[in-house]
Amino acid sequence: MKRASEAALARIEPLLKGLRAHGALRERTPGHFFLGRHEVLHFHDDPAGVFADLRLSGGFVRLPATTASDQAEVLGRVEECIDAIEAREARRHRRGR
Repeated sequence: MKRASEAALARIEPLLKGLRAHGALRERTPGHFFLGRHEVLHFHDDPAGVFADLRLSGGFVRLPATTASDQAEVLGRVEECIDAIEAREARRHRRGR
């Protein structure tokens, strides 16, 4: 499965806008999102549709991202990950004081 083309990324533009709105994420190249120095999300184009590879604790998980409901699911999963990371960092910061 190849990385998503410009045309594939254009098909998921609402999802990309949602991802770009998160201050914690950085899009280094179109469709490749990083949290700090780690890539956490990128997209693939396949005859079956567009797929998101989201890095979770066990590695990358492939999620469908073609339909609006697929995209909402991906965005929700990313938001959960960011919330969990931010909560963990806040706990570390409080313990460090």
